[in-house]
Amino acid sequence: MNKDILLVIDAVSNEKGVDKEIIFEAMEAALASATKKKNREDIEVRVSIDRTTGDYETFRLWEVVDDKNESGEALTELEFPSRQLFLRDATEQSDTVGVGGYIEEPMESVEFGRIAAQTARQVMVQKVREAERAMVVDQYKGRIGDLVMGIVKRVERGNVILDLGNNAEGYIAREETIPREAFRNGDRARGYLMDVRSEQRGPQLFISRTCPEFLIELFRLEVPEIGQGMIEIKGAARDSGARAKIAVQSKDARIDPVGACVGMRGSRVQAVSNELGGERVDIILWDDNPAQFVINAMAPAEVVSIIVDEDLHAMDIAVAEDKLAEAIGRGGQNVRLACQLTGWDLNVMSESEALEKNEIESQKLQGQFMEKLDVDEDVALILAQEGFSTVDEVAYVPVQELLSIEEFEEDIVEELRRRARDYLLTRAIANEETLSKAKLADDLLSMEGMDSEIAAKMAANGIATMEDLAGQSIDELIETIGIDADKAGALILEARKPWFQEENPDAGEAECRE
Repeated sequence: MNKDILLVIDAVSNEKGVDKEIIFEAMEAALASATKKKNREDIEVRVSIDRTTGDYETFRLWEVVDDKNESGEALTELEFPSRQLFLRDATEQSDTVGVGGYIEEPMESVEFGRIAAQTARQVMVQKVREAERAMVVDQYKGRIGDLVMGIVKRVERGNVILDLGNNAEGYIAREETIPREAFRNGDRARGYLMDVRSEQRGPQLFISRTCPEFLIELFRLEVPEIGQGMIEIKGAARDSGARAKIAVQSKDARIDPVGACVGMRGSRVQAVSNELGGERVDIILWDDNPAQFVINAMAPAEVVSIIVDEDLHAMDIAVAEDKLAEAIGRGGQNVRLACQLTGWDLNVMSESEALEKNEIESQKLQGQFMEKLDVDEDVALILAQEGFSTVDEVAYVPVQELLSIEEFEEDIVEELRRRARDYLLTRAIANEETLSKAKLADDLLSMEGMDSEIAAKMAANGIATMEDLAGQSIDELIETIGIDADKAGALILEARKPWFQEENPDAGEAECRE
């Protein structure tokens, strides 16, 4: 009988590819379970199998528990008398045992041939399955970010289960499949391994066919120059199943990165497109200059002019009237992908709209310079045309930058800088006076992102505490204080932190960040 144990363990280990020690432990658990089932009492059992002979012994376990309560009073009753011992009783049998330890008592072993078959089977199957899942995790946890390929095993409500071989199954959620693509059992499918999770039930290997990384890895597979490091992929953006953009840069001046990715007669890009269900792929030349990169990313639309706002991390793009629809794309697809690829907020407009907007902004700037610097319309116009947008810039840019303007001589430059600094000083004094008169709460003044100018404007508009600020909307703050949306949102979020902390002290900080 004991040799039968060794034969069973050898057979299961070879069949499942699982380490013998795991099978031994599973068999010990099965024998222990059968022993507990045979005894009607609620007992704990341990079985030890000799790894060489197959002989096994069975022990009844008694958990050692403290014989005193928290107050130091002696306890008289055990919660589970059939499997627990008080410490005072346990020390009579062993001097080394402590609370949480066990006293073992040999007991009669069940015969291997008479084990309840169902009980043994359930324990063995469970242990082996756990071991197999652990092996899968170990095998794939170092492959996150790789392409994997498998055979479709089944499709459940749009979710695809792939057989990756060696008892490994990949899971492609419905939202991670390309729209309108259909899978049937037996089809071969490829995907990007996003995550590997060690879980007792459910999928462990999570695969995506919609993420930009899948597109990148497909190009890496099809274009040898990428794998050799001669071409670098700088980023990608996708509208799954419809269109994608990928930015590439050559590390070798002799290689055209766009041509290499397109391939002879478009063979390489076509192979990628076929894998993505006919998805159209635009290959974009990456550029160090953000404006030029955005112009490239807007392809096939041609950009007439572009204005960069680094503070807002945005660009205004003008295109020809008859090319506006192409630049925006169906449902805004082209400009949306360009935004994702470049990381800039892009505002696409026609030439006439761009001219009108520039004219309005120029007139606004001229008015500001005329009012704050007390200059005539001609000087204000020159400042606006040269790219100056604030009085601070006039006051603190290097003198040479102002002197490089053809119309400005040295005396004009010095006078402009003097007037700009006088204005800034007057404004700072006025802010200080406003703050000294206003009864602003300390918490508002000490907020992250707060400065004297913003605080003075808040005081003038009746916002005196963090609570007052927290009750504002972004639009209200933009209108009353005259700051941009990002700054307004950050200040309001900072002011609302106490609200989150009151609702959930532990999660407040995380909720604020979200």
